[in-house]
This record gives sequence, C-alpha cells and structure tokens, in this order.
Amino acid sequence: MQNRTFYNEILTEHNLHPTYKHPLIDPTASMRGVNPSCGDDVTLQLKLGEDGVIEDGAFIGDGCAISQASADMMLELVIGKTTKEALALKDTFMKMIKGKVSEEELEMLEEASSLQDISHMPARVKCAVLGWRTLEQILENGEATEVSTEEE
Repeated sequence: MQNRTFYNEILTEHNLHPTYKHPLIDPTASMRGVNPSCGDDVTLQLKLGEDGVIEDGAFIGDGCAISQASADMMLELVIGKTTKEALALKDTFMKMIKGKVSEEELEMLEEASSLQDISHMPARVKCAVLGWRTLEQILENGEATEVSTEEE
C-alpha cells in the first residue's frame, strides 16, 4: 500500500507542478509524440551540446496524468547526461515497464521508478512510454518526425 501512495504522490506532483513543461527557447532538436488511441500528445524539445550532452530539455502538450508526469520525470533524469546515458536510461525504463528490471536498475530511474506498476496496467503502458519513445527517436534519428505509440 505504501508503494501505491508513493506512486500517487509523485504522479500528482509531476502532473500538477511539472518542472519541464514549457516551451524551450532555441531547441536544437524537437519531435512530437502522439498516442492516437487516447489522445496523449507530447512535443519534446532538447538542447544537445556538441559533446553529446543533453544540456536542457522541455516538453509541451496535453494528455493524461501518466503521460505528462512520465515526460517530466524523464527530462529530470536525462538533462545533463550524454545521449548514450539517456538511451541506457530509456532501455532501463522500458525493462521496468515490461516487469523485467532489477532492483539496482530500478534505483537508477529515481522517481520514474514510481511508474513500475504500470506494467500491470496494459492500457496505460502507451501513456507512460510516449515521452521515452520520443526521446529515443530524437537521439537515434535526429529527424523531426512524429512518433506514435500505436504499435505498443
């Protein structure tokens, strides 16, 4: 029960008072992610340094509490990291969502680990991974295309 309370508090805090939900001035990369089945919509904006470090990031968009809070938690984790480190965190988050993460890996996700129980709610998985899938596309492709979680 304590885990559920932790989940609710963190989710509510990131949804009502997101740190990174605002337009980013002069992003070097931007990509829109959409979940057509429920209407979640996140445009992720990043400032990528020449050294491969994510210097800053923000998102704009609308959607359910899970999609918006997950994007905020994701940015909190990846800003200041290299693109390689950010992609490794994305892989760890996806393992967590699939219920295949170790305790050590879970700790690396910090507050994002509060979304661990989403793995037991298949309808909400697409919501939780939208920002992460969008991040993956920006960092791997660097192209401004639209990401969809419909194939999840």
